[in-house]
Amino acid sequence: MPSIRRCSSFTLAAALAAPGLAAACSTCGCSLNSDWSSQGYATSLGWHLSLREDYFNQSQLRSGADSVSRSSFAYPADEEVQRKTINRNTLLGADYSFSRYWGLSLQLPYMDRHHQTIAEGDTGVSSSDARGIGDLRVLARYQGFSDDAGIGLQFGLKLPTGRFKQDFVSGPQAGELLDRGLQLGTGTTDALLGVYKFGYLTDSIGYFGQAMAQIALDARDHFRPGNSLNLNLGLRYLDAGRFTPQIQLNLHGEQRESGVQADRPNSGAVLAYLSPGIGVRITRRLDAFAFVQLPVYQHVNGLQLEPRRLWSLGLQYRL
Repeated sequence: MPSIRRCSSFTLAAALAAPGLAAACSTCGCSLNSDWSSQGYATSLGWHLSLREDYFNQSQLRSGADSVSRSSFAYPADEEVQRKTINRNTLLGADYSFSRYWGLSLQLPYMDRHHQTIAEGDTGVSSSDARGIGDLRVLARYQGFSDDAGIGLQFGLKLPTGRFKQDFVSGPQAGELLDRGLQLGTGTTDALLGVYKFGYLTDSIGYFGQAMAQIALDARDHFRPGNSLNLNLGLRYLDAGRFTPQIQLNLHGEQRESGVQADRPNSGAVLAYLSPGIGVRITRRLDAFAFVQLPVYQHVNGLQLEPRRLWSLGLQYRL
C-alpha cells in the first residue's frame, strides 16, 4: 500500500496554547512554536487570532539515520519508493483567555499537498493532490501554579474533522485509496496533554520549555496513529527594538502506527530541528514572525521522506 507518514507538529496558536500541531507529512519536525514571539499573550485577557503559512518539500528519502539514493532501486521494486511531497499548509488559530490563569484555543489547519511515489511492483509514478481542512484541535490551559503564571498545563482533544478517503489521481495507482498517513486527517480522536514553563534568564533574554503528548484514544477503519511526544526549548533576545530574534530546539518522537490500514514498518521516528526565527512588532496589536527549521538529527523507521528545511511565516493579532 503506498505510504506517507504523518508528523505531530507541530507542529501553533496564541499564548503557548498549542505547540506541535499535527500536519500530515513523512514524519517531520512540525513542533515549531511560532507564537512564542509575544509571550505576553499568555497572561493578557480576551481574544488572540493567528494565521500561519508553512512550506516544506519532502524530497529526501531516508532509512534509519541515513539518506538513500533512489538510483539504488531497480523497478519494479519489492517496496514503495517515494519521490516527493510538497506541503503548503495554512493554520488558523483562535485563543481566548478567560482570566489570567485559564484559557482555551482552537486550531484548524487547511492543507494543500502534492505527492508522488512509485508503489511496490510499479514502474511508473503515481501522484495525488490533497486539499482541504485537517483535524481540529481544542486545547484548554491552566497556569495558576505561580504568581507570574509562568508554569502551565494543557489538555484537550484532536478531533477527526479531516477527510481520510482520498485517492490517487494519476499513474498506475489512480483511483486507489491513499495511505492513511497521507490523508488530511487520521479519522481518530486523540488526547492532548502538555506542560510548559517560560520566564527570563536576564532582563534581555527570555526562555521557554514545552512538552506535548498526543495519544490516540481509538482506531478508525482499521487504523490507529502512533502516539507522539514533542519537546521544545527556546531563547529570545528582547533588546532589539521592534524585532525579537529567537532560536528553538524542536524534538519529536513518534511510535509506529498500527492496524490493517497502517504501514507499520515505515512509520515512527525520532527527529531534532534547530529553528532560528524573528518576531516583528508591526502595531500595538499586530505581530509577524518568520522561522526556518533545519534538521540536526533524523532517524526514521523503514523508508520515509524528510524535508531538508521547513519555512514558516505568520501573523498574530490581539483584539
